[in-house]
Amino acid sequence: MTQPFDEFALLLIVTTVLGAIAVRLRQPILIAYIVVGILLGPAGFSLVSAHDQIDLLAQIGITVLLFVVGLKLDLRHIRNIGPVALATGLGQLSFTIVFGFFIVLALGKGWLEALYVAVALTFSSTIIIVKLLSDKRELDSLHGRIAVGFLIVQDLAVVIAMMVMGGLGGMGEESVSGMTLVLTLLARLGGAALLLFILMRYVLPRIVDTLARSQELLMIFAIAWGTALAAAGEFAGFSKEAGAFIAGFSLASTAYREAISARLTSIRDFLLLFFFIDLGAKLDFSTLGDEISSSIVLSLFVLIGNPLIVMAIMGYMGYRKRTGFLAGLTVAQISEFSIIFVAMGISLGHVGPNTLGLTTLVGLITIALSSYMILYSHYLYAWLAPWLGLFERKHPFRELAVEHTPRDGVRPDVAIFGLGRYGSRLAHSLRKQDIQVLGVDFDPEVVRAQQNQGLDARFGDGEAPDYVESLPLADVPWVVSTLPDRASNHALLNALAEHHYSGQIAIVARDDTDAASLRTLGRVEIILPFNQAADFAALDLAARIAASELNKDKETPS
Repeated sequence: MTQPFDEFALLLIVTTVLGAIAVRLRQPILIAYIVVGILLGPAGFSLVSAHDQIDLLAQIGITVLLFVVGLKLDLRHIRNIGPVALATGLGQLSFTIVFGFFIVLALGKGWLEALYVAVALTFSSTIIIVKLLSDKRELDSLHGRIAVGFLIVQDLAVVIAMMVMGGLGGMGEESVSGMTLVLTLLARLGGAALLLFILMRYVLPRIVDTLARSQELLMIFAIAWGTALAAAGEFAGFSKEAGAFIAGFSLASTAYREAISARLTSIRDFLLLFFFIDLGAKLDFSTLGDEISSSIVLSLFVLIGNPLIVMAIMGYMGYRKRTGFLAGLTVAQISEFSIIFVAMGISLGHVGPNTLGLTTLVGLITIALSSYMILYSHYLYAWLAPWLGLFERKHPFRELAVEHTPRDGVRPDVAIFGLGRYGSRLAHSLRKQDIQVLGVDFDPEVVRAQQNQGLDARFGDGEAPDYVESLPLADVPWVVSTLPDRASNHALLNALAEHHYSGQIAIVARDDTDAASLRTLGRVEIILPFNQAADFAALDLAARIAASELNKDKETPS
């Protein structure tokens, strides 16, 4: 075996062990990946030297991830979340740059260093956030869609900032004029938009229809298309990340996007392992000692200030405090691009190594802590909710605008919270039995789809007591929850209890372990779909076998 192969084997073994420990301790697994990079990289035991190979796999992982993000963002989603994503993204960028600049100045830094650090603090890690939201199955929730929207605004800001830096060149040297930079940027964006329109309208649908005859070939094409546009994006002066996102977005309107996304999920997760290891290995601890106090101040600013400004903007725009809180937590860290941005400043002679050390330390602190904040966001919200009323209008009109009133004032017989595959199938099956069903889901796209199929569906947050109060549940005999985790179900039960719901409650469990955990929440019925489906299939199959044997006996001559 060659040395890189041996090192990759060691990496995977150590990652498996630390990952298992992290899962056992209910900690974010990506933190374990970063720790592996620190331990085995230059800052630790220096057991891995195949940095070029790891960096290549990390770049491909980033490409696949952003390709999948673009794949899930079709034009309908952009129309629905565009205004709030743009307002929140630009508002957070402006707030962080202005206040961050003055904070860094107050810490004794020069104005140019303060400007670099302030800009670096504005970028949040799309990669980490999308991974965390995907693991929590919240990527398609309202706050997940809004978060992805303003993260895309941030990514575009990263692209523009790096392009401007490249055009400006070194301080004191002859540089490109501002007007030339603006015109060049607009020309590139216009050309990319025109090319993308032509490809989406006339070329890609025909290619994908042909390749879809083979699922394997479709997957290879998706990866090839994503990496090709990533390389083209970098060549055109943008970035690989922007190119990969555009590649995915160009296929988002095709009928095969779900099939492509499903095929790429496991590949994405495996390759992203190397991105987080690479990030840990590149953390430079040699310049961090003198910047600890400054990094703590700036980390608190990012962890607290960024979420607060997002909540304020979203509350003003008519969203409930819970939506703003969950979306705001996604900007409570800085990005790997922040470190890259400051590193470019060093290469241009604008700032020194201490600035990079400060940014690196802030990145390490905020990425680690914000990962926990996002993973345990529902618990944090339950704890802080009484103090968050300041960030919600008395009439949160944007969320209320997509809610749906019951048809003809008919009292439902059952309310189903969660209209995923199981919840929606259950709802429509009950309707066939002439049972009045009220469905509730936190994904506006799901609600609209179910309404189009004739279901009495409402958009809303089943964990919020004020929303549950607005539902006609007083005389509803049954409430069924298909929510995915124990925390969500616990919050729903608390909301129902707060408003004295006296009917029967059933909760869908994924397995026996999940069922045992849910039974501790109170007197609830547990539904085990897989067990019940297997039991029903066994009864049906046994009846068919018995009928077949009976028919054989009748056909056998005496």
